[in-house]
Amino acid sequence: MKSRIFLFVCISLCLAIVEQALSNDSTTTKNYSLVKAAGSGDLQFQVVNKMLNAPFRVQVLDSSSNPVINYPVVFEIISFPVKASKYSIKNSLTHTDSNGITSTNFQLGSKEGDYEISAKIHSISDLNFVVFKATARKSNWVFMLVIGLMGGLALFLLGMNMMSEGLQKSAGDRMRTILSSLTQNRFIAMLVGTFVTMVIQSSSATTVMLVSFVNSKLMKFKQTIGIILGAAIGTTITAQIIAFKLTDYALLMVAFGFAIHMFSKNPRNKSIGEGILGFGILFYGMYIMSESMYPLRSYEPFINLLLKLENPLLGILVGALFTALIQSSSAFIGILIILGTQNLLTLEASVSMLIGANLGTAITAILASLNTSRESKQVALAHTLFKVFGALILVWWIPRFTELIANISNLGANTGDTFNNLPRQIANAHTVYNVLLTAIFLPFANSYSRFINFILPVKPEKRHEYEALYLDENLLKTPSLALNVAKQEVLEMIKIVRSMVEKILTPFMTRNTEVLKLIESEEKRTNFARDAINNYLLKITRENVDSNSIEEAFQMMYTVKEFEQIADIVSSTLKDKALSWCTNNYDFSTVGKEELIEYHTSTLKLIDYAYDLYQDVSLKKAKNMKKEYEEFRLKSFNLEKHHYERLKKEVEQSLASSNTHLELMTMFKLIGSHATNTARILLK
Repeated sequence: MKSRIFLFVCISLCLAIVEQALSNDSTTTKNYSLVKAAGSGDLQFQVVNKMLNAPFRVQVLDSSSNPVINYPVVFEIISFPVKASKYSIKNSLTHTDSNGITSTNFQLGSKEGDYEISAKIHSISDLNFVVFKATARKSNWVFMLVIGLMGGLALFLLGMNMMSEGLQKSAGDRMRTILSSLTQNRFIAMLVGTFVTMVIQSSSATTVMLVSFVNSKLMKFKQTIGIILGAAIGTTITAQIIAFKLTDYALLMVAFGFAIHMFSKNPRNKSIGEGILGFGILFYGMYIMSESMYPLRSYEPFINLLLKLENPLLGILVGALFTALIQSSSAFIGILIILGTQNLLTLEASVSMLIGANLGTAITAILASLNTSRESKQVALAHTLFKVFGALILVWWIPRFTELIANISNLGANTGDTFNNLPRQIANAHTVYNVLLTAIFLPFANSYSRFINFILPVKPEKRHEYEALYLDENLLKTPSLALNVAKQEVLEMIKIVRSMVEKILTPFMTRNTEVLKLIESEEKRTNFARDAINNYLLKITRENVDSNSIEEAFQMMYTVKEFEQIADIVSSTLKDKALSWCTNNYDFSTVGKEELIEYHTSTLKLIDYAYDLYQDVSLKKAKNMKKEYEEFRLKSFNLEKHHYERLKKEVEQSLASSNTHLELMTMFKLIGSHATNTARILLK
């Protein structure tokens, strides 16, 4: 037994000496290096507890870069997610083949996260090991990615909508005045278009408003060209803001905006708070989308799809369809910027989709112009052709254009500068494209409008007898502008009522009853206008509007009620009296006729005062109108006194027509009172 132990010890000692000798020999002769082989399998993604699709592959090379055959390589797991289990390497020890290559497969563990595996060889070279990385995803990662994108996009669009509404409310009547002003200066019109689009966050929405304004005859088509060109620039301002990396401060903006909106009592400050809140939600939506898209960075089918977007026609088509779907080029550019932050897009693919996004805005305008006047369709056509011409100009120069943008974006930029990255380049491409396009078209704005007139000439269009001239459902989402067109419809109603009052004296003076048929028709138009205006105003008040807008809406309803009552006086009391008068043989005295005509003229003047007052909304005019009414009442008293003096003298004609004369005076005075009520409500 002792001899056997002694023999085992001797053999072990000999083997150790030989191994040490071999080891010493290797340190002097084995200068091998280990590298990742082609198709190394590094940076793979797979679902938890699944085997990776591709093995990890390494190659052993000697000092002359020749493959080393049948050399041992050891694979080891060096890091894994906390509490992960069931991960495993198929073969920890492998030997190289005739090409010096060996490989092993790896099964991911039960927890999502990063796994790192090393491959090692015994060599004096510094390159005696390499590290592979694999990422495990949850089994429902596609579902989580989709809901992350959908939720992030929803927050993004919600934030953009809130920011738009907040800006619109804070701008208030200023924006209404700016858009409603009929300017002939193309440069001012361009600035107006830029400002309005910056406020409402969508050139599509600006164009839809222009379609509505032209359809409502508040603007002429020619005046919209400059605004259309400026709208293209307005969308770029939002993109430039989005390109700043503000996602880290999104929740701070949400908190700050909410605090202002919640605790401020000033309506304008509350609107500003709403805008800031929307701005923060917008960036938080961007953050969620960006985080959700992270797994796509290594998802080959998606990367291959994005590479295809470098094809200009495909990129333009995708951009146009997506923009038409969400109806905002600003929102789509924001999505491109998010993709840019993940380096999922090239600048060339981004430019193609930018062109498509500009085309996509035209689709919304075209849809809005359906069932509108021919002149309104000209607005949509001008907007569409402007975008089409721009696309045709740039599509042939995309590579050079991207070089220009890269150079512009890098001017004065240091390494790591905010401007020296793809998101900023995308925003700059959007800005440069639209500014250059506007600069090309603006000098030829008048010629361009004539060209549109040539393609789509305006023809006389018959309107339905009972059709609102100005009210447009498309403007309800912009309450300040909707109130503006409602006001124009009220003014149109006042004109109709004035025409009724003007005509009603004719049968009393000439016994011509034909005019009563016209009055009957105008009374129906007045009733239609009353219902249409009130319904439209109620829809406005159901939108998210401030207290001043609600008050203005109810002032309009009050004015409509007053003039509808004037129409009722004319179409019922005075019309019936006129029919009765025309069947009798008695007449007014000459002096009586003159007095009735004089008082009737004064009544019409009061209605004209009411029209001017309502058009300008002037407190000074309201006070003056009340003074005019006092004089109007005094005139009524004096004229009635004169009439009674004639009765005392037993003037035959005055006796016969006395009741009709006095009733006309009373009704005219009542009409004047209703007209003056518009001043009273304004002063209150």
